[in-house]
Amino acid sequence: MKSTLSVLITGLALTMPLMAAESRPDPLVDPIPEQIQKGDISVTLEDFVQVPRTEDSAMPRQTNGAYARIQYMMPLPDGSGRLVINDLRGPIYLTDENGINPTIYLDMRNEDIDFSDSTFPNETGVAGVAFHPDFAQAGRAGFGKFYTASSSPSDAGVANYLDNAADNHESVILEWTSSDPISNTFSGTSREIFRMGQFDQNHNIGTIAFNPAANPGDADYGMLYASFGDGGGANDPYEYGQSTTEPMSSILRIDPLGGVGDAAYGIPTDNPFVGVAGFAPEIWAYGLRHAQAFSFDRDGTMYICDIGQTQIEEINIGVAGANYGWRVREGTFATAFGIGDVRPNPVYPRPGDEQEFNYPVAQFDHDEGNAISSGFVYRGTLIPELQGKFVFTDMVTGRVFYIDTNNLEADNPATILELRIEFFGVERNIADALGFPNTYSRGNRAGLRLGIDSQGELYFLTKGDGKIRKMVPIS
Repeated sequence: MKSTLSVLITGLALTMPLMAAESRPDPLVDPIPEQIQKGDISVTLEDFVQVPRTEDSAMPRQTNGAYARIQYMMPLPDGSGRLVINDLRGPIYLTDENGINPTIYLDMRNEDIDFSDSTFPNETGVAGVAFHPDFAQAGRAGFGKFYTASSSPSDAGVANYLDNAADNHESVILEWTSSDPISNTFSGTSREIFRMGQFDQNHNIGTIAFNPAANPGDADYGMLYASFGDGGGANDPYEYGQSTTEPMSSILRIDPLGGVGDAAYGIPTDNPFVGVAGFAPEIWAYGLRHAQAFSFDRDGTMYICDIGQTQIEEINIGVAGANYGWRVREGTFATAFGIGDVRPNPVYPRPGDEQEFNYPVAQFDHDEGNAISSGFVYRGTLIPELQGKFVFTDMVTGRVFYIDTNNLEADNPATILELRIEFFGVERNIADALGFPNTYSRGNRAGLRLGIDSQGELYFLTKGDGKIRKMVPIS
C-alpha cells in the first residue's frame, strides 16, 4: 500500500502541467565530483580458511559461477571462539579463531523447511544467521537458540505481510533450538517466526542481528533486528520505500521469544511506531532501498550499508523511527520521484524537505564503486591505525574504504579514504587479485564481503574462491 507521501508525490507528477524545459532541474552528471583518495593505512591478507565448493540449485546457472556464495562470518556469543559462516546456497559452517577446517553445522538444503536459493542465487538463500545472546546460558529463555534469514517458495506458507504479493518467493526468519549448544553439529528443532512476501527476485531479507551492547535487563536485550529491501525491480515500483503499512524497506525489530497466544513473536513496546496509525509495529526505521548489510559497534551504534539505484551508495547511522528517504531521496540527493516531471535514475539537487529525512554520514557515487556490501567498526589490535574506523567494501570492484567514526554527522558526509591492500609486497585491488568473471559486465567481480571475530579483527570473504583471509599488518 502506498503511503500518503508517496501518493501525493505520484499524484503531483501525474497531474501538474509540464514545466518549461528551462524550469526543470538539471540532472547531476557527477553527483560527487571529489575522488576518493588512498589513505596512509596499508594491510595485507593472511589465508585463514576455505569453505567447500557449492553449486547453485538452479540449472542452467542464472548468475556468475561463484565457488561458494559466502556472505558473513560472525562470532558465536558464547566465549568459545567459534565463528559461523553462511553460504547463500544452504550450508552454515563453523570454524574457530584458530582457523580449523570449516565443518557443516547445519545444511538448510537437508531440512524440512521449504528452503530455496533458486530464484536468484546472488541474493536468495541463507542471507544471515544470528545467535541469541543467551545461546550458551542454561536456564535462560534463549538457551540454545539461533535464527536464520532465508528464502522460501511463495506457496510454502502464509506470510505475515504481503502474502498476496508473493509473486516470486518469500523471506523467512526461522528459530532453531539446539539440543546441545556445545556441539559443532546441530541437532534439535526449528519453528517459523516471520514471513514476508516478495514480488521480485531481489532486495529481500538481509542481515539479522542482536545488539551486542545490550545487557540482561536492558530493553534491547534479546531483540532481533532484520533488514528488508524494497522488494526488487528498478526504482521501487510499488513504492515500498515510503510505505509504512508493511515492514519492507526497513529495519524491523521484534522479540523472537515474546509471542503471546498464537503469535510467533512479540512486538517490543518501545518500538517507535507502536500504536501509530498506518505503521506496521515491527518497523524500527524505514526508507531504505536495499540495506543488505548492517552491523553494530560495541557501543550499540548501528551502521547501515544501503545499496543505491544507479548513483549513490550510502552509510547511515541507525536511529529508531528514522526515515532514510528512499525512493524520493538517494544519498543526500533527490530522485526524480522526489521532484516530478524529470527522468529517473540520475539524481538531482535536493529541494527543501517537506518532511524529516535522515541522511547518510558517508556516501560515494558510481565513479568509485557499484554496490556497498558490508562494513564493521574495527575494534581489533593488530592494526592500531584502523582502531575505531568503520571499514566497508564494494562487492563489485573490491575496493575497501574507511571513515573515522568520531563526530559523524548526518547530511554532512565524512571523508572516505581507500585502504591499501598488499599481496606479496605489491598493492593490488581485490577484484584483480582474487576476482572471478563478472557475468553482469566486463572484467572481474570481487564478490567481496567482510567478517569479524570476537576480538574485533576483520576478515575478507571472497566468493570466487570461497576463501576467508584475515586482515593483518604488513610485516
